[in-house]
This record gives sequence, structure tokens and C-alpha cells, in this order.
Amino acid sequence: MIFSQLVRLPRGLLDALALGRASPDRPDKPRLAYATDAGFFLLIFYFVFSMLLADESPLDSVVFESDGGPTGTQIRIWDIERVHDGLLALAAFASASPLLLRRRWPLWAWRYATVALFLVAPIVLQVGTGPVTSGAVIVYAACLYTVAVRCPGPTTAGVGVWSVAAMYFLPEKPEVMSFGPVMSFGPFLVAGVLALGWNVRRRRQAAGDLAVEHDARALLAERARIARELHDVVAHHVSVIAIQAEAVPLQAKGDRGRLEAGLAGIRELSLEALQEMRRVLGVLRDEDGGADTAPQPGLGRLAELAANARSAGLTVELPAEVPEVPAAVGLSVYRIVQESLSNAMRHAPGSRVRVELTRSGTELTVVVANGGGSRTGLGSGEGQGLIGMRERAAMLGGSFSAGPVPGGGYQVRATLPLAADA
Repeated sequence: MIFSQLVRLPRGLLDALALGRASPDRPDKPRLAYATDAGFFLLIFYFVFSMLLADESPLDSVVFESDGGPTGTQIRIWDIERVHDGLLALAAFASASPLLLRRRWPLWAWRYATVALFLVAPIVLQVGTGPVTSGAVIVYAACLYTVAVRCPGPTTAGVGVWSVAAMYFLPEKPEVMSFGPVMSFGPFLVAGVLALGWNVRRRRQAAGDLAVEHDARALLAERARIARELHDVVAHHVSVIAIQAEAVPLQAKGDRGRLEAGLAGIRELSLEALQEMRRVLGVLRDEDGGADTAPQPGLGRLAELAANARSAGLTVELPAEVPEVPAAVGLSVYRIVQESLSNAMRHAPGSRVRVELTRSGTELTVVVANGGGSRTGLGSGEGQGLIGMRERAAMLGGSFSAGPVPGGGYQVRATLPLAADA
């Protein structure tokens, strides 16, 4: 890991000088962000300019010299040329103005701040003891932090190397020791600020990766939901169509009218299946991203399911009263009853099916039980239908069970909590 970073360091040095680019910054409120930067610029400018004016005290403009004379000690004052206030203002502006570029062009702001240190140092040295002011240090640290947050690791490392190297060439006063105050704390400041910014960048990247993973999981969950809906729709209607296609010729017995009526029923079921499939797939085809506003099936449409099942040869008993339940619970109960009737048509054709709905407190219990069929079914075994019903119950925090009952037949039982009362 460290070796690979060292191999990429030369490219990072080039990126820091001229080739690198930072990731875009997208603040929630751009105007407020840029206004804040402008406010900090004015604050740092006033702070640096005030410090330079204060450091240039009247005592710095004179030199006291004494010599012996006939009457004793004599004091002579020699005037020294003061630094023009315009140059001090220019130095303060150069020290603070990188803040205006930091958010949009962080690398150029750092480059400008580095060059400004060398341009301002001769002016600062005339009124102070060091080549940089505390305000310039704050601005430079802000630029380093933004580079570390917005740029790749090699580029950030290159910026750190160039920053430390530049400190060796900053001018110092002759009376200050060669290892001056800038080099005494500068490298530690650069390393600390860059490490902080790099850590923030990694955390943001991790948060972004988690958000992408969450969206991917949500997409998979939505696809699974659509798959369950499609399975329930297709399995039920195809089962009814298959049973009717087998039964209609036997029932017609050469009667053209009865045959046409049976075929018309099959066509009606086919159109209904297509309509429900279009409703389920409508969300995927909506280019504007809008959700399907068609009402979802609920307990009010159980009679339609029973009518379709009766036309396929089942005897279906529905409860006399249908309780009011939340829409999500009603849809799950509808799909459970639908799949149970489809299974009865496939595995126990001609059987009697009893549907019970019992509401007790904050739970709704649905029971779908069928007896043995009057003829051989189309298949056997547990398929995706039972898995889908179990998932629907679990999604609402309920329980599900299914299996044969004593005396022959099969029973499906689901208990669903009523999270929000309708």
C-alpha cells in the first residue's frame, strides 16, 4: 500500500504544480457559501492589515545614537523610511485573497497562496520579525485543508511536499537563526492539516459508498416486489385460463353458444391479466419518475377473485363481512388469497375453498383452506407462490404457515399486524 503510494508520488507532484484537478464542490446553498468566503476574506484582510500597521510603530522609524560631548550625552535621531500604507494593504490583500478562490479552484488557490508568501515576505520583514503573518498562516491552512478534502491522495501528498519545500526558501532576517520560526512549526502544520482533510475525504467517500449501496439494495427490493406482483398476477390468471381452456370444451359438448361464452370468459380473463401487468410495469416505463396512481387491489375485490375461481370449477366461500384494514395489509391479504386460489386450481381442481378473515385487536388473520379435488391437478410441490406469500407476511411483521390438514386438503394461514388503522 505504502509502496504503491510512493510510486504515484511523482505524478502527484506534477498534479500539484499544474496538472491536477479537484472534485467539484456542490454546496447546498451556493450563494451563502460564497458570501461566507467573502466575509472571511474581508475579516482576514482587516486583521492582517491592522497587524502590519501596528507592527510598524513610530519607534521602528527612528534610531537612537549617543556620543560624548562637552555637556554630556547627546541623542541624535536618524529617520528611517517607513513602508507605504499602500504596500501594507497590498500585502494584506495578497495574503487573504486565496480565500476567494478556495472553494471553486482549491489547487489554484493553494498555488496563489504559495506565491503570495514569497511576494509578501519582503514587506512583512520590514515591519515584523518573521516572513509571514498569522492571518496568512490561517489562509494557507484553509487552502491546504480544501485541497486534501477535494483532491486525490497523490495530489494531496504532492501539495504537502511542495509546501514544506517552499518553507526552506522563505527569506528570514539575518538576526534570526537559520532554522527560523517558519520551519520550526510549518511542516507539522502542513502535515496535520492535510491529514485532517484527507480523513474527512475518506469519511465522505465511505458515506457516499454506503448511500450507493443503500440505493442498490432499495432497487433490488423494488425489483423483488415487482417480481412478486407479476408472479401473483400471471400465476393466478394463467391458472384460471388453463383450467377454463380445459373445462370449456367439456362443458360445451358441441353447443356453439356455450363454447363461445366460455371463450369470451377466457378472453376477459386474459385482458384483465394484461391490464394488471401494465399497472405493475407502469412504474418502470414512467420516464418522468412518477408513481402509478391506479388503486391497488384490496379486500373489496375478493368477490372478483371468487368469481374467477368459480368459473374455473372451484366452490369458494367468502366471509359475510370484510373488515376495514390499511391499504398495505389489504393488498397483502388480496395477494395471499389470490395465490391460494391459484394453488387450489392447479393442485386440487373442483375442490371447495373456504376463506376466513378474523380481526382481533391489532391483528388480522386470514385463513384459506381447501379440500381434496375432484380430479387430478396440474402439478404439485412448493413453488414461488408460497415463498412470495411468506415474504409478504414477513414484510409487514406478521407470521405465515401453510401445509396439509388432517382429512385431506391444504390450508394457508397468515397473521398480519395492523400498523396503521384505516
